[in-house]
Amino acid sequence: MANVSAYAAPSAKAPLELTTIPRRAVREHDVLIEIAYAGICHSDIHQVNEDWGTAIFPIVPGHEIAGIVTEVGPGVTRYAVGDRVGVGCFVDSCRECANCEAGLEQYCTAGMTGTYNGHDRDGDVTYGGYSTHIVVDENYVLGIPEGVGLDEAAPLLCAGITLYSPLKHWNAGPGKRVAIVGLGGLGHMGVKIAHALGAEVTVLSQSLAKQADGLKLGADHFHATGDPSTFVELAGTFDLIVNTVSANIDLNSYLGLLATDGTLVNVGAPEDPSPVQMFALIGGRKTLAGSMIGGIAETQEMLDFCAAHGLGAEIEVIAADQINEAYARVQASDVRYRFVIDISTLAR
Repeated sequence: MANVSAYAAPSAKAPLELTTIPRRAVREHDVLIEIAYAGICHSDIHQVNEDWGTAIFPIVPGHEIAGIVTEVGPGVTRYAVGDRVGVGCFVDSCRECANCEAGLEQYCTAGMTGTYNGHDRDGDVTYGGYSTHIVVDENYVLGIPEGVGLDEAAPLLCAGITLYSPLKHWNAGPGKRVAIVGLGGLGHMGVKIAHALGAEVTVLSQSLAKQADGLKLGADHFHATGDPSTFVELAGTFDLIVNTVSANIDLNSYLGLLATDGTLVNVGAPEDPSPVQMFALIGGRKTLAGSMIGGIAETQEMLDFCAAHGLGAEIEVIAADQINEAYARVQASDVRYRFVIDISTLAR
């Protein structure tokens, strides 16, 4: 490979524009993927805007990637030309630390290599999925089962695994009362997955505007957090709460919704610190936790689970020249529930 077409932000907060980026030649264990679809994650916008720190420009976002293998290196054993595959939030890790050896590459102590806005092990800048092709080591590529379409599968590579990992880790299932805070790109997958796992699922949303959607997606209950009585009515109710919103919320109020030994897991990443009163934890032996995506094996498990249960993301497919409009709509919460770019519309 040489240069390929992509959409990139040339500077912080700048609109994305059509450009070309370099892709490395396929090496011994590399897979060349022709990208079919790329999801738009809110974290793409955060990184373009440098909300989470200095970014590397030009930046090509996109870590919800689905496509087809078009070339493999001579040492590749996992994939063949024509396979349906995906790439998530990272494309490498040290492979040697305890976390990597345990299949927790997302927590690599040396730092995972981000799919974009990072540097690979050779020091080259990584560019994401808003592009026609990507080259990735086979060990960091996922197989997409036939049971889910490539367009609906793309957001599973971030939104899907971000919810599946904590739900599995904290044993969501029959007999467990699970609440999902926020019904957006992440939250809607949390509802679907928690329901498929057999948990009793409640959506906690700012208003009742999405109640019909929440119940259709698999929620058993839906409550508005904008109504103060909700926090009185549901006090001590949940075994597990997964907070998906990227804005600051009153964690103390949500801790009050947990039953004894319950856990509040945060997967959203607000820009500002969130104060916590220790008495909100002490009274009930409660846990405040965090979770970040999943390792390669768990991500594959999630994809297989979703295919087996007929789960895909709720998507709105857009053309590449609509990316900037989509960014504005994401920030206005005007999407149900994930934008996915049809990469065939990207000029080549």
